[in-house]
Amino acid sequence: MQKNINILNKRARFDYEILDKYDAGIVLTGTEIKSIRLGKASIAESFCEFNDHTELFLINATIEEYAFGTHYNHKAKSERKLLLNKKELKKLDKDSDNKGLTIVPLRLYTNEKGLAKIEIALCRGKKNYDKRETMKENDTKRDLARIKKEYR
Repeated sequence: MQKNINILNKRARFDYEILDKYDAGIVLTGTEIKSIRLGKASIAESFCEFNDHTELFLINATIEEYAFGTHYNHKAKSERKLLLNKKELKKLDKDSDNKGLTIVPLRLYTNEKGLAKIEIALCRGKKNYDKRETMKENDTKRDLARIKKEYR
């Protein structure tokens, strides 16, 4: 079992422009948290959505079934409730109603107490030319790092 779990959504930073970040708790069952602590989760294709403008849910996140679970084992893909303050929920709900804005999970991690947390962000989708600019910037940063390493 790993001590610090840090599952990233690498695609989110490439596909979206991040406007605001929030840390939220997740309502999980016993076998779900055990699978997360083993690192058997993926948030690559997931997103967040409000139901009736009151509660925020994580949709399409995959947490594999726990290998040693019994008939009480969880489903791999199900909606999971996210826990935020009322003020944060109202702000996110109001902002996500704007055209072109969505709520995307960036990182699933465990804190020092061992609780599972998720970092979500209010995002705007990037255009293709923005994605090319991001790729170009990453390439130049990588080249500069190589050059710096050679001179040391």
